[in-house]
Amino acid sequence: MTEIRAACSPGEMRIAVTDHDTLLDAAIWRPGCPDGLEDWHVVRVQKAAPALGGAFVLLEDGQSGFLSTRDTLVEGALTAARVSRAAQNGKGLRLRRADMPVEIPSGPKLLERGPTPLDELADRYPEAPVFVDDPGIAAKLPVRLRPRLQRCQQAFDGALEADFDSLGSPEADLGLLTASIFPTPALVAIDLDSTGAPDFKGNVAAFPELARQIRLRNLSGTILLDPAGVKTRKRPALIPFLREALAGDPLKPDVLGATPSGLLELTRPRRRPPLHELLSSPHGQALSILRTILRENRPGRTLTASIGLVTALENDPDALADFTSRRARPLDLVLDPNAPPASWSLS
Repeated sequence: MTEIRAACSPGEMRIAVTDHDTLLDAAIWRPGCPDGLEDWHVVRVQKAAPALGGAFVLLEDGQSGFLSTRDTLVEGALTAARVSRAAQNGKGLRLRRADMPVEIPSGPKLLERGPTPLDELADRYPEAPVFVDDPGIAAKLPVRLRPRLQRCQQAFDGALEADFDSLGSPEADLGLLTASIFPTPALVAIDLDSTGAPDFKGNVAAFPELARQIRLRNLSGTILLDPAGVKTRKRPALIPFLREALAGDPLKPDVLGATPSGLLELTRPRRRPPLHELLSSPHGQALSILRTILRENRPGRTLTASIGLVTALENDPDALADFTSRRARPLDLVLDPNAPPASWSLS
């Protein structure tokens, strides 16, 4: 039976779609700091950039983004747009033109939020019940999802917790092969390897699990794959098998072929941030700290941490308020400018 399981903690909902013991999809929703995908805005044109195919624009919250359009835009003018790609990989929001509202505001304004990651997965699996372990989250769910809501004590059991955590690892077990995943600002490199003697059939057999890992981790943009133990001249023959493995991906990756050096090249649309970026960012690490304190029932009320961690928590007051409510006492934040980026202590 397919189920959507939502594990709630301060500032964050970790979402897993499962079919018995198989993880089908995964996502993270941070209500206090949404990624903004498909949000509807009125934006102000900052600088036209026709050579880049659009213009830089300013949003209500002060964020900048790039609006892709062939239309001529006047600097300082207001126009409507929707976010087509969330900020990620060191790059800002990308937007596309949208209809102007009936009542035009006097400046940049957020008009409507786009669907959350939970909304997307609920639409993708319309028959699946939604198990949530926080009764207070019901108020944040769309009315249309509430009939599917099932309360539970713990949305993730130990096995599902381990499966979700493994998605932040740079290595993935594909059965006969192991994938080592190396995200860079320009692309994602994936190296397939084996302790045994990999061959053509071994790579083909690993592709379905590789496709599942790409989808679960939301690896996007240009992806270069180095097969294991297959001679360069034979690697183009792997392309049809890779396409078949990726055929069920809702983002419809495009397998481009093999490079002259024998790397298999594919592209997958960038929409939401990849999971590794969400987990490893200062915000992701800070929310993990709050989850750890609650799970292990650690004593103390003063969190001393690095600049990045403290700033991330200060920028997400919803997470701190939720933490205080769950723990029944506030948390004082102390910034240690000399602390390593991931360093923290509770006293």
